[in-house]
Amino acid sequence: MNEILTESAFFGAALTCVCYEAGLWVKKKTKLSVANPLLIATMMIITVLLVFRIEYDSYKKGADYIQYFLTPATVSLAVPLYRQLNLLKRYPAAILGGVVAGVAAAMGSIFVLSIVFGLTHEQYVTLLPKSITTAIGMGVSEKMGGIPALTIAAICITGITGAILAEAVCKLFRIEEPVAKGLAIGTGAHALGTSKAMELGEVEGAMSSLSIVVTGILTVLAVSVFADFI
Repeated sequence: MNEILTESAFFGAALTCVCYEAGLWVKKKTKLSVANPLLIATMMIITVLLVFRIEYDSYKKGADYIQYFLTPATVSLAVPLYRQLNLLKRYPAAILGGVVAGVAAAMGSIFVLSIVFGLTHEQYVTLLPKSITTAIGMGVSEKMGGIPALTIAAICITGITGAILAEAVCKLFRIEEPVAKGLAIGTGAHALGTSKAMELGEVEGAMSSLSIVVTGILTVLAVSVFADFI
């Protein structure tokens, strides 16, 4: 039975879609922030692979088909931004300042924690691109001598955590301005956080989409500087 499944070119893609749909169903029924569809799907996929002793490479052959949609999906985030273009023209300094502060905080925290835990240069540069989209983060990590596979894991953990905690953090610190919410979520939790921002409102989603692009550009520049610190 395992051989029949794993030899199929679409096994990985089918398993991913089924698990994600299950995650969406759980999210819809529970309405809990912790019930993030991506988190649930990830846990289900890992469980299936372990229980049925399916090699990751067998799963990845089919799952790679989904990866092809990563870039166009990211580009499509420009649609809500276009609809709220007037906000970008109205608050250019505040928006740029917010994203710069977010990137600096991400770089600084990784630098400090790497020193505290005694990480090597390879481990350090692997974590530096954790707050940008996978498509950009993989390339940055590889170019700087990091481990792309671990960078992907760090990016996913960052995004899922951000999506789960975003609303609670905004309430805790009494962040009520939609523009500020969107910038904070997008800068800290990239595309996964943006999906949550879009649930909060169109303005939040638009600003989060904008911050993904700007954060990606600034992070590429910042990593080239911070990479030499350790």
